[in-house]
Amino acid sequence: MTVRTLASASGDTGPAAGDSQAGRKPTIVREDLIAAALRLTGAHRSVSTLSLREVAREAGIAPNSFYRQFHDMDELAVALIDLAGESLRRIVGDARRRAVAGRSIVRGSLEAFMERLRADDKLLHVLLREGTVGSDAFKRAVDRQLRFFEDELRADLIRIAAAQGIVFHEPGLVARAITRLVFAAGGTALDSPPEDDERLVDELSHMIRMLLRGAHAMGQAKRAR
Repeated sequence: MTVRTLASASGDTGPAAGDSQAGRKPTIVREDLIAAALRLTGAHRSVSTLSLREVAREAGIAPNSFYRQFHDMDELAVALIDLAGESLRRIVGDARRRAVAGRSIVRGSLEAFMERLRADDKLLHVLLREGTVGSDAFKRAVDRQLRFFEDELRADLIRIAAAQGIVFHEPGLVARAITRLVFAAGGTALDSPPEDDERLVDELSHMIRMLLRGAHAMGQAKRAR
């Protein structure tokens, strides 16, 4: 099941009315439990606060049936975080398409990020929340997903530099700084009103350009030695 399918599933209200035995489903798969957990999370509800019984009830199964699909709630949460990482990488693809259309890749990336945030993208909320409030296992899973994003951004910086005939000093470190900056700002934005989005995008755009210009200047200085 894809991220898009799960996002659609998150609109369910629960088990079908025709299910027998007090509404419990006769069979269930991992994606059913992931979708149930996703329905219970939100901008102000972390997956780390969910209980196994709560997720099982939302999925319409007995608590013991949960263990047929996941070892524990940590394993389910990590599966959710992995899906959230896929969601974040789709945002990057959106930003690339905006850049092709003639828009700034920096501004386009940030606007795409904020649009998904305000579109109640629960997978993105999971990724932003679990990196700060989740267990060590959750945080490691978030960090792994961010490294995927950093690797893609590093490749973009190298490609852009080659196309423009310039050099960025330590593009991997620059990609890491930008990723962590935007990630932290996204967590802040979850608790801020949408009216603050334009100011936040302006500030982030300026900070990212400062990072890029600094990396360019350091790269030029190193090349001149």
